[in-house]
Amino acid sequence: MGIKMSVTAFDEALKKLEEKYKIYAPATLTGMNTFSDTELIRYEEVKSITEIEFNKKAQYSAKEVVMPITQTLFYFTEDQYIEPKVDEKKVLVFLRSCDIHSFNRLDEIYLKNKFSDKYYKVLRDKVKFVLIGCEHSFENCFCVSMECNTTEDYSFYVKPVGEKVLLNIKDEEFKEIFLGETLEVKPDFVSENNVKVSVPEGLGVKVFNHPMWREYDSRCIACGRCNFVCPTCTCYTMQDIFYKDNKKNGERRRVWASCHVEGYTEMAGGHGFRKLNGERMRFKTMHKVYDFKKRFGYHMCTGCGRCDDVCPQYISFSNCINKLNDVVKEVE
Repeated sequence: MGIKMSVTAFDEALKKLEEKYKIYAPATLTGMNTFSDTELIRYEEVKSITEIEFNKKAQYSAKEVVMPITQTLFYFTEDQYIEPKVDEKKVLVFLRSCDIHSFNRLDEIYLKNKFSDKYYKVLRDKVKFVLIGCEHSFENCFCVSMECNTTEDYSFYVKPVGEKVLLNIKDEEFKEIFLGETLEVKPDFVSENNVKVSVPEGLGVKVFNHPMWREYDSRCIACGRCNFVCPTCTCYTMQDIFYKDNKKNGERRRVWASCHVEGYTEMAGGHGFRKLNGERMRFKTMHKVYDFKKRFGYHMCTGCGRCDDVCPQYISFSNCINKLNDVVKEVE
């Protein structure tokens, strides 16, 4: 169902939804980026459509809605533990097609990967998606190559046009909330990116020892920024926090971690699986375009291009994937 309504009416509908939902969307935070005169676009709780950034790509993904950067799993004493209470409100997230696809990847890992992660599930079950269209491709995006440029997995689509808002509503719940003039509304999806990626056929462990990975030993500085902005990176580490007033009481947390950062694979005795930065780059690359597909049937990477956007060394992940085409031919 397609409708057109005023911005004022849309905001009034959002206010009604706030009774049952927390509403998250990409928002512009002035002066909050690396330098004081630059803006940061990331997911925040919003109350009006005017707070939502529709024209620029969010530098961070929406994954922290279901994967908090720091999440308390339980509180403990000497002889018992208790899990924290979860907010009963459901969650409505405004996001683009590639980021909706990223939640499919997270679901595979946390819900369908032999065991279901209950901490992820309790948050994921509350989430519904609002699609933001893409009239044009952003810099470094290659979602078309990864087949993540279109989606049907959303409750409704929204597009502001001047003082009006266009919606395409699929979820019956929201048809009662958003009321307006009926018309045909189709989502905007990009059909072409400036960046094109080709994952080679026949990719496998035979490329592991190729010298191309040595390039990243010096270029990559192991900052982990690519992992933290990636919508499909899922690695975390565990922390036990002991309280100062009683060191036998505390809480267990899981915290985002990065396969690129030194020490992530370190084991007892000082052994580490991937000590060189190039080995970590190889691990991430192969996980995104080989390991995951081998297990689940499609690529882990969604082509959002955020890793290329944030790398301080200007390492292009899309270029790294394309290099593998020549590497596969060479090793064969």
